[in-house]
Amino acid sequence: MKVILNKDLMPLGEEGDVKEVAKGYARNYLFPRGIALPYTPKMIKLIEGRRAEIEARKEEKRLSARGLKEKLDTLDLSITMPAGANGRLYGAVTNQTIADELGKVGFQIERKRIELAGNGFKSVGKYKAIIKLYENQTAEISVTIIAQEIKVESSAAKPAPKRGRRDDSRRDSKENSQEAAAGEASASTGEVSIKAEDQSDS
Repeated sequence: MKVILNKDLMPLGEEGDVKEVAKGYARNYLFPRGIALPYTPKMIKLIEGRRAEIEARKEEKRLSARGLKEKLDTLDLSITMPAGANGRLYGAVTNQTIADELGKVGFQIERKRIELAGNGFKSVGKYKAIIKLYENQTAEISVTIIAQEIKVESSAAKPAPKRGRRDDSRRDSKENSQEAAAGEASASTGEVSIKAEDQSDS
């Protein structure tokens, strides 16, 4: 059935557009929410009375999209991603990745408006991404994907394993035993020396 859009609803259309939709979709979703109006002479007249207002809003969108295009066309977006030695990414740069990175530099763009070649970028290098703006206007941004440096710890830098309390107690016990044996040896030597001196005196 035919309906007249009372509000913008992407990707269906904009305010004032006449669209063909399923009856259930119109009756259960579009009409209750005021998004669309029935295509009747009365509603057509109502929309036509607002036509100048609708066209003024569309012109504002065109100007806004033109300004945004000028900014995006000069943008060079750099993205750092984990990659192997051959430059192959461990993941992939998707339109959601681009949308997130654009958000970081102040551009709020829906991911569905971003078009990438294939299913995304899967290797380091330079690429182009197309962004749909308003009507037939598009912007082209440069995307540079850089390999993320992965640090590998060397075995020499690893700290020596900590000794447990049991190991420490064994070591202390061994040291104490060695010290005791040394003391007994010294005492025995002293006694022999003393006896030798006594015999020489006699």
